[in-house]
Amino acid sequence: MGNNLFSIKTTLPNSWREFEVVYLAQELLENGAACIHHHQITSTYKWEGEIHSENEWSVEINVSHSNKDSVLSKLRTIHPYDVPQIICMELEADDSYYKWVDSQ
Repeated sequence: MGNNLFSIKTTLPNSWREFEVVYLAQELLENGAACIHHHQITSTYKWEGEIHSENEWSVEINVSHSNKDSVLSKLRTIHPYDVPQIICMELEADDSYYKWVDSQ
């Protein structure tokens, strides 16, 4: 498998304050995530036939192959959206970063 790890992307409501996003991040770290980035974005999407544009939090979760299922399970359990964006991508990482992620 080489130096492959996973990056999981999701979004959270803009109504969440940063400490709530950090709390979710801590929950995911406790379930095996190695690193989580979050920042505010604007999302434009179609929902129930109408186009919407809203501010949201973008969250990127880096996780090892061995912890991916645990992190995804926890994310699905605690995510506030009825239909959350959960995208999981396999990526090749630099050797030292891969080893660190894999050790978490």
